[in-house]
Amino acid sequence: MTVRVNGADHEVVCDPDTPLLYVLRNDLGLVGAKFGCGLGLCGACNVLVDGHPVHSCDTPVWSVADKRVTTVEGLGDDGRPHRLQETFVEEQALQCGYCTAGMLVTAAALLEKEPDADEAGVRRALDGNLCRCGAHNRIVRAVLCARTCGA
Repeated sequence: MTVRVNGADHEVVCDPDTPLLYVLRNDLGLVGAKFGCGLGLCGACNVLVDGHPVHSCDTPVWSVADKRVTTVEGLGDDGRPHRLQETFVEEQALQCGYCTAGMLVTAAALLEKEPDADEAGVRRALDGNLCRCGAHNRIVRAVLCARTCGA
């Protein structure tokens, strides 16, 4: 099976029902997305599929055939981090970092769709992403800064 991840096609040999998360981590070595709950409830495993955040832990790999998958590793380009990655550091929006990849890709999808999202919109978009460290307010500030602070 061929999957297109971060702009490159990859041939993978697996059961078509294998969760996308396992293919990303075990076959492609992309370990940004994390296994959290395994039920699609926490957002730690979120990746973008055709620009939309999805829980890769419960997304079978067959369902992303002929689609573009973007992981946190694919957000930036040419050695330059995505603006969100920069503002997460600037705003100290991560502690343990376990939820960060899912937060980043979800926020990237929001800002692509809604570049002028306000605080309420950011909070709504990130509602399905859990952070046990309690960094939500800093995460929201980082997303707002990514859309308003200079590049």
